[in-house]
Amino acid sequence: MSDLDLILDAARKAGELALSARESGLKIWSKTGGSPVTDADLAVDTLLKLELKSARPDYGWLSEETADDPARLTTRRQFVVDPIDGTAAFMKNKPWFAVSIAVVEDGQPIAGVVHAPALSETYAATLEGPATLNGASIAPSATDQLLGAAMLGDAKMFAHPAWREPWPEMRIESRNSIAYRMCLVASGAFDAAVALSPKSEWDLAAADLILRRAGATLSDHKGQGFAYNRPVPQVPSLVCANRALAPLILNRVGHIELP
Repeated sequence: MSDLDLILDAARKAGELALSARESGLKIWSKTGGSPVTDADLAVDTLLKLELKSARPDYGWLSEETADDPARLTTRRQFVVDPIDGTAAFMKNKPWFAVSIAVVEDGQPIAGVVHAPALSETYAATLEGPATLNGASIAPSATDQLLGAAMLGDAKMFAHPAWREPWPEMRIESRNSIAYRMCLVASGAFDAAVALSPKSEWDLAAADLILRRAGATLSDHKGQGFAYNRPVPQVPSLVCANRALAPLILNRVGHIELP
């Protein structure tokens, strides 16, 4: 079984478990730092680790819900996993959460799946083929100006008075799952997504490959791309967009110095 087939199968099983657990009633608490977690997050993490590591025992493991093991840094390939990306939406019975699974080799994703079970949407890609949604090829939008663009992000951030130049009027919406936001840009449902706050590698790795194979771009707000399986698995910010909008966005945000 190929890596892609393996993670596709695991993501679908994980999605079924997540929906079933939510139907049965969730136990919810706060992690250190205040972000929410549920018993379903942990159950899905356990399922994925069992499914994936039993099939590829030599691959490293990096997951939001597993204590980090530095042994992953000594492996050439790793699974980079967010069992339920968008837990806030998941526990509020909203559909905008996803199971995100990437296979990373030498710092770059080589297979990726983002599965949104409540929406019956499965995004996937490998290095060789196109990015797909439920098996059909996807591509980003052709929007070439920010005025009227469909943007995923924080409306309050875009409206903040401190910008050197006010942002033009855009359709700004929010989705809890970072991975799902990126896939919406990859498929052309939205034109871009911007977040000027730290994101974790497990939020990004699978959708990074899907975005790039679709023909969109991904970087931090300074225009730097990402590498994965680093000792500290976090990036400072996120800008993903079609190729026409990316430079327009980076021109507006690149001067910002984040803490």
